[in-house]
Amino acid sequence: MPAALKAGSRPPWVGLAAAVWVQIASGNAYSFPLYSHALKSVLGLSQQQLTILGVANDFGENVGILPGIASNKYPPWVVLSIGVLASFFGYGVIWLAVSETVHNMPYWVLWIALVVATNSSAWLGTAVLVTNMRNFPLSRGTVAGILKGYVGLSAAVFTEVYTMVLKGSASSLLLFFTVGIPVICLALMYYVRPCTPASEADPSENAHFLFTQLASLVLAVFLLTTTILKDTLTLSNALSYTFVGIMVILLMAPLAIPVKMTLFPSIKKLNRPAGSSDNLTVTDPLLIESVSVTNLTSLTEGEDISEVDALLAVGEGAVKIKKKRRPRRGEDFTFREAIVKADFWLLWFVYFLGVGSGVTVLNNLAQIGVSLGFNDTTTLLSLFSFCNFLGRLGGGVVSEYFVRLKTIPRTFLTTVTQVIMVMTYLMYASALNGTLYVATALLGICYGVQFGVMIPTCSELFGLKNFGLIFNFMGLGNPIGAFLFSGLLAGYVYDTEEAKQGGSTCIGPNCFRLTFFVLAGVCCISAFLSIILTIRIRPVYQMLYAGGSFRLPQSSGH
Repeated sequence: MPAALKAGSRPPWVGLAAAVWVQIASGNAYSFPLYSHALKSVLGLSQQQLTILGVANDFGENVGILPGIASNKYPPWVVLSIGVLASFFGYGVIWLAVSETVHNMPYWVLWIALVVATNSSAWLGTAVLVTNMRNFPLSRGTVAGILKGYVGLSAAVFTEVYTMVLKGSASSLLLFFTVGIPVICLALMYYVRPCTPASEADPSENAHFLFTQLASLVLAVFLLTTTILKDTLTLSNALSYTFVGIMVILLMAPLAIPVKMTLFPSIKKLNRPAGSSDNLTVTDPLLIESVSVTNLTSLTEGEDISEVDALLAVGEGAVKIKKKRRPRRGEDFTFREAIVKADFWLLWFVYFLGVGSGVTVLNNLAQIGVSLGFNDTTTLLSLFSFCNFLGRLGGGVVSEYFVRLKTIPRTFLTTVTQVIMVMTYLMYASALNGTLYVATALLGICYGVQFGVMIPTCSELFGLKNFGLIFNFMGLGNPIGAFLFSGLLAGYVYDTEEAKQGGSTCIGPNCFRLTFFVLAGVCCISAFLSIILTIRIRPVYQMLYAGGSFRLPQSSGH
């Protein structure tokens, strides 16, 4: 039951402003390091047990096959409602365990609860991302970069709340996730809805997108600055609450665009989507014959008529039966058509190896910091979150620049960042003084770029019609990578070294050194595959971005 399209130029921007808050809520999985220490201490878990819970965290966040299917069948509010329920029940169970309201909760119950809780991210994120990509089909890279950028900022937002309002209480943070996320999403779900997309570029959109990007950048700098101040100075409650209030105002900044459009409306002719009956112009001579028999051909393509009538029409020569051709790259693919393409699997493996290695460091960031002598890891997490945001936002913006200017595929940027990731992992392994923060910043940027590039690349190669399902299948690379590289590799290496030291906490660079060497090798393979993919899809981008602007394929529909 598809939702009705909302007409007008303002509703898509209202939806984008609402999507910012939902995207922040959907980034709840990135806050696992904030309460992972409480899970370990309260429940008496080993490091490997904790990393397996980290896998559950990533598995729930990234398994979005069902949200992808639902986004094609149901309106956004239905998909958002399921995310709300998942957050409430999943985080509710984890809160019961950490607050010791329920004692001796079985490990498997906790694992399932964490999968359900973080799966809310997949439902919430898919609803807003698919809806906004379809509302702004001509600016896919920009929209994906903005929305995924705010997801990258979510850890910093929740860290601000955690340190300044909740006073570092893990159980209070989990209660906030249990109640606060549902409240935010229920309040905003009405505004996240499909709208009539523009059929050609609107010059004012560039200024609006630039304002949103700058607002998110200001928010990111503010969050990083205030987190560092909180860690280095003793702030009063009044000042802490003031900082949180400013953060809320900055999160509301994108709402200024529809407000401005209401107060100062521009007078211009609204462009109807391609295919509207009153602006259809036939310029291709090959289309003239098909237009002359439109009524009859439409019967065979979409209307319910009898086989006898169809056969009579064919016999009279009014209808020509055409064998359905397979879609070309850049057109709308079904999921089955996409998964038999080599480019699909190349993109999947590039994403799996890049993000899977990065999420391994993210899941173990607190333990990496402690092993190297940094006991307060909130600054480290905020730094990663800030740079992750820069990578997501920049991945969309920079790749958009190059595809429009030189028709260079977005995956070229993936290749560059994965080469940097190789050097970053070697920097981690060296454990030299002063390298931890530099390595974390570089990894955050490169990790974010993987998201900012993969999402618009999916839509450009395989279309928007089944975009929700296809990009969520790509997202499976994240939990699979987390399981292999974090759950099996990093957890085992850490526990083995901890056993050698005979203590309850592993100290020293050897806790993760072997893991970092393996991750560096993994990213070498990923960079090589990314080069192959970039060469293969260059002709697609030369076709889609000929003339410097995106051209919707005629067969594409959404």
